Amino acid sequence: MTLNGNCSWNGSQLWSPQLVLVLGITQITLNILSLVSNGVVIIVILASHDLHHPIFMLFGNLALSDLLSSSSSLWISVLFLAHPDNTIWGSRDLLIPYALFATSILSTIYNLVSIGMERYLMVVGGRLRAPTRVSKRKAVTVVLANWVLAVTLGSLPLLSWNGLDSGCQPSELYGPFCIDYLIFITIPHCVVALALPLFSYLNIVLVLRKQEAAMENHVGGGSRSAEVPVVRTSIAIWLLTLASYVPFFAGVLVDAAGWHCPEDLYPGFFVFRNVTAIMITLNALGNPVLYTLKVKSLSSKFLLLFSGCSSNNQIQM
Repeated sequence: MTLNGNCSWNGSQLWSPQLVLVLGITQITLNILSLVSNGVVIIVILASHDLHHPIFMLFGNLALSDLLSSSSSLWISVLFLAHPDNTIWGSRDLLIPYALFATSILSTIYNLVSIGMERYLMVVGGRLRAPTRVSKRKAVTVVLANWVLAVTLGSLPLLSWNGLDSGCQPSELYGPFCIDYLIFITIPHCVVALALPLFSYLNIVLVLRKQEAAMENHVGGGSRSAEVPVVRTSIAIWLLTLASYVPFFAGVLVDAAGWHCPEDLYPGFFVFRNVTAIMITLNALGNPVLYTLKVKSLSSKFLLLFSGCSSNNQIQM
């Protein structure tokens, strides 16, 4: 990775040991917690036949994306502790974990869009005609398609689209990634992650409110739709992801705005970079908490798992 000709870096280290320990240990701890919690979610969904509905398959796939995000972030954190300056100048050791991290982010976005569309078809489609349920086969197809697209786009830096092999302008935050690659995956996916779920959930909320108002007028009392808890969970997951990923997207845009010398950006800009990774890990850690608190069928399974009990009763969504 080549530096700008106006930069005067002489090879000395920039990161202070104390700052490296604080950031690195924090990231590693959160990543381990996220790995455990998302692993439990995946195990519970796989082991519970009554949870093999399309929406829970999508929730499980989101947990798998979070698992990949946490594992790749853990890898990056270990490299950061071992060679912190490589995260500034860029190195070939970072290519694979960064590619996995990018793949996990893309997969998360596709899963959020898929969850929003599944809820839209379930709630809004059922209002327009016979209930439009997504079959298990279609859900599996969507999951596979999401991963194929995420892996394809996330692997582009490994196919020479990086600052080490192609000679492109490297990213100041995520070297050796090329800045044009980050722009290529950030801007369109940011629009997709915002627009499609927003359209889906706004329509879902309007339909559910009309249904509750109609029931109040018809029977004199409101009756909550069975879809409301899952819809609320889906919206909460989407909002949490937006809040967690906005700093990352903002950092890429600032990165693309102009070239600076690393000495001018340290420590603030690079600490911000590490904080964006922590925010993404917090999102991966927060999703299982939302599953547990808001979806009774999943929370019941968690309780059974941790209490060592077994039950043959079917738990309906």
